[in-house]
Amino acid sequence: MASLPSFLGGLNLSRVAANMGVDASSAAASSDQSSEFCTLMEYVGKGGIDVGDGLVVLLGHLEYASKKIAALVASPFNSSLGKNVTIASTPSERDEPKPLDIVSNEIILSALRHSGKVSVMASEEDDLPVWINDDGPYVVVTDPLDGSRNIDASIPTGTIFGVYKRLVELDHLPVEEKAILNSLQSGTRLVAAGYVLYSSATILCASFGSGTHAFTLDHSTGDFILTHPNIKIPPRGQIYSVNDARYFDWPQGLRQYIDTIRQGKGKYPKKYSARYICSLVADFHRTLLYGGVAMNPRDHLRLVYEANPLSFIAEQAGGKGSDGKSRILSLQPVKLHQRLPLFLGSPEDIDELESYGDVQQKVNPGYEV
Repeated sequence: MASLPSFLGGLNLSRVAANMGVDASSAAASSDQSSEFCTLMEYVGKGGIDVGDGLVVLLGHLEYASKKIAALVASPFNSSLGKNVTIASTPSERDEPKPLDIVSNEIILSALRHSGKVSVMASEEDDLPVWINDDGPYVVVTDPLDGSRNIDASIPTGTIFGVYKRLVELDHLPVEEKAILNSLQSGTRLVAAGYVLYSSATILCASFGSGTHAFTLDHSTGDFILTHPNIKIPPRGQIYSVNDARYFDWPQGLRQYIDTIRQGKGKYPKKYSARYICSLVADFHRTLLYGGVAMNPRDHLRLVYEANPLSFIAEQAGGKGSDGKSRILSLQPVKLHQRLPLFLGSPEDIDELESYGDVQQKVNPGYEV
């Protein structure tokens, strides 16, 4: 078990307890009980939920990659990467990558190669999946650095990943074909999914098919510590997250829904507040903890790399992921970079949203920012 970080060692528990109106002996006892914590590797290993040796190794390498990306994102020198990274022209299905996107993608690919447990990696930053080895039992899909254009303003960013089992029945196919088909599995076949939030804290939130759990990076030890076990999203929240500036491009149903909830005239008789970071991982993380709904109503987010993993996490926490009409995990991907609207959040909020019918934005004039 990991020890209490050294920087907390000098905390005067008696003074803290007095200021909070808590008995000092109770505070000390609580501190003794919390002096040891469960790390991510302990949680998934044989002493914890035991996800299997292969998946433990894979998660260990993803953990290592996320720590390298966290350090890269926070580095005062990351702005100089653009001078050293050559970015090829980008197909229309993909966003123009930033230098940090390319570097983060290479960090994850290198980690997965060294794990020895991954046959193929499909990334938002690559045109096609990368076949790694024939024997790896797992397939990884990833958005290596979501929200990278926000880094210069120190706005939170994140990594998203999903893990599938390799489809052994496809082993006889040519490499490119079996790489694509393995990457286009339905979200119902996910065995694990997670995101890493790079913000005031670095938080790795994941599900292995039995609840959703969040681990916070302790920089003094390098361990991810279980800080949010068995997260349960509130059945209903009071926050919606969307770019309101696009209001007049929305369909009538979505405008009516937003107008109704922010006036407190919906099924929940209180006015909703808007909170929008424009960083998918950050907006989803807040929604997961506080409830409500986070959305992008236009065909913008990727089913394979973003919608499926985050919907898996949402469902394991008691929430829902929808495209405005259907359950995300029920959709069969047909293209690697397939885009769709995405609505994530509390089950009652998603149900109410869907009841308005016309919530998918089909008009897309093209946005520069």
